[in-house]
Amino acid sequence: MTDATEGEGESAWTRLRRRKVAQWGVAYAAGAWGFLQGLQYVSDAFGWPAQLRQVAILALLVGLPIVLVIAWYHGDKGEQRVTRTELAIVTLLFLLGGAVFWRYERASVAPPTAATRTPTSPSTTTATAAARPSIAVLPFENRSASKGDAYFVDGIHDDILTQLAKVSAMKVISRTSVERFRDTKLPMKEIAQQLGVTRILEGGVQRAGDRVRITVQLIDATTDGHVWAESYDRELTTANIFAIQSDVATAIAAALNATLSPAEKSRVSVIPTKSLPAWEAYQLGTQRMAHRTGKGFAEAETFFQRAIALDPGFALPYAGLAETFVFQASRASGPQEAGFAKADQTVATALRLDPNLPEAWAVSGLIAQQRGQSAEAEKMLRRAIALNPNFATAYQWMNVALSDQGRFEEGRGFLQRALELDPLSAIINENLANQLESLGRFEEAEARYRKVIEIDPSMPYPYFEMGAMEAYGQNRFADAVALTEKSIELDPDNPGVRLYLLQLYLDLGDEERATFVMEETRSRWPETEFVQIVAAIMAMYRGEDEAAQRLASGTLNLNSRNEYALQVLNVVDLRKDDYAAARARCAKAFPELLVTGATRVDGSNWQTAVQLAHVMQKTGESAQANALLDRVDAYLKKMPRLGGSGFGIADVEVLAVRGRKQEALSTLRTAERAGWRGGLWPLRYFRDHDPALATIRSDPEFKAVFADIERDMARQRAELAKRPKDAPLDVASLIK
Repeated sequence: MTDATEGEGESAWTRLRRRKVAQWGVAYAAGAWGFLQGLQYVSDAFGWPAQLRQVAILALLVGLPIVLVIAWYHGDKGEQRVTRTELAIVTLLFLLGGAVFWRYERASVAPPTAATRTPTSPSTTTATAAARPSIAVLPFENRSASKGDAYFVDGIHDDILTQLAKVSAMKVISRTSVERFRDTKLPMKEIAQQLGVTRILEGGVQRAGDRVRITVQLIDATTDGHVWAESYDRELTTANIFAIQSDVATAIAAALNATLSPAEKSRVSVIPTKSLPAWEAYQLGTQRMAHRTGKGFAEAETFFQRAIALDPGFALPYAGLAETFVFQASRASGPQEAGFAKADQTVATALRLDPNLPEAWAVSGLIAQQRGQSAEAEKMLRRAIALNPNFATAYQWMNVALSDQGRFEEGRGFLQRALELDPLSAIINENLANQLESLGRFEEAEARYRKVIEIDPSMPYPYFEMGAMEAYGQNRFADAVALTEKSIELDPDNPGVRLYLLQLYLDLGDEERATFVMEETRSRWPETEFVQIVAAIMAMYRGEDEAAQRLASGTLNLNSRNEYALQVLNVVDLRKDDYAAARARCAKAFPELLVTGATRVDGSNWQTAVQLAHVMQKTGESAQANALLDRVDAYLKKMPRLGGSGFGIADVEVLAVRGRKQEALSTLRTAERAGWRGGLWPLRYFRDHDPALATIRSDPEFKAVFADIERDMARQRAELAKRPKDAPLDVASLIK
């Protein structure tokens, strides 16, 4: 029988079966399935990049038609049946793939998709945490003869806690919360209740010459019974220290029936450095970072640099160093662009050394968030959380990144998760107070700020932020001055807080004190971004346009997206009717505001969006301007009017730019009666200089509103003047 007649009358399916195309296709699919599952298991165990699996999938897809063609030509020698051997091979491949998949899923109790899933509400995250074993690692006792070994003991404690935090199947309380129970006499049950856990690990470290002894014991807080205990007596080397930490994490996970995934087993067994001095320097740096002061950041930078010099291949200090650069640029008022550029370079080195370092991914997200790239920040922070599902700080920063995008409800879920993992963290509680304030819930925010101060009275920022809320949320300027002065006392090397005190004095109408603060601050920090922009604003007030332009341009060289510098330059340009220059400058700094059909208005650019819309009205782009204002309106609806982060009278600006003068004036009066007294800018800017309010500035009602505000500020200025000269107000009475 010839080939031509052999296939006559056969269906296509019968012909494919006879030539074994179908059988080989099934066998190939089964083999590919088993291979990919095995590859995923091995990749996670050894930390291989995801791109390897992607290449394998593409190769297998390309191979499928090749196998089918070969089967067609090799199966044309006559009708053949599937043998038992072939059937057994196909079945075995299916079973192998399924077994590997089942084993992987069992090991990964909380796979990366679960770790990166967005918490939608506090109740969701609470329910998730309650389903997992929970543990708090109390500060270890220093049993060495030298008190100077305390930092070494704290480093051991911090590393063991960090290793446990990598286990997704457990809820692990962060260091800042457990630190509150150092040397505590409280019963274990009470500590556990405060921290929301069922197990507590306590221990001690003794360092003697070239030996180290570490003892740990796991306690069931409900019964006060011992679950597990171990003692390690080893030669003092980094390899031994990290081996002990890995053993402890694995043993505790086993005691709590929390299975480590292959990737987690790999991560907890990593030895990040072989240099004990480098490890010690890194620990000292992390301890200094906790203070959140200009001095603390500078000291942390020194220790991280020392760790890097001792071991250039140690990834963690690069991540820590990058974080100091970010905070020195943002909170301590260093040059932003230069600071962020150094942070970028440093964190890139950390990720090159360790692509799976959660601290480095989190700092990358922080840098992006500070630059206004909130969508990019979100991606990086999700990666950090996937690598360390107990990373409270990453959840906290994720809240900020989502809130900047206007996704406030989603952000609150992440903040709630951060609070569950670190309930006594001053920084996270401060962030929660900020969130409550941004919602206009001032009484709750005030109570939370007091809690932050109770947790850490030496932390400067809660006083400053509570002061901002007192002034611009509740119209209590005397209290705000006292709280701001307390913040300066705690962090004297931060020019930003001093300049905020200057704004309080400006709004109170105390030009003499405002000028004194300006001159004192400028003499100490002449080149910093905050000082230059405030000097530019003061020059603008005096009509010194050349000086204002020079200082504002200098600020943009430090931070190309400084909205205040842009607005000062806009005021100067618009006084000359140079609308084209103002438009070009705003478009260069915030190009996302001019993307047709996809304009993005968020927390980083909405102030500039209002001013740009005003300029575009003048350049004949009314349709585009109104579309931009629609976006601003939508964003403002999610914010309160009052408070340090409120929108103030931005709605008045929008109405004025749209040409709806009477509505603008009516809304301005409503804002004044609600207690609006400035905030984003000093009152004088809105009264005399804001280009967006130009069409209503000469109206009698506009003047009457500001006259009423000035009378109220004169009353508060007199109240402040009653205190003895140079004597601070009673801050203690304000925070009780």
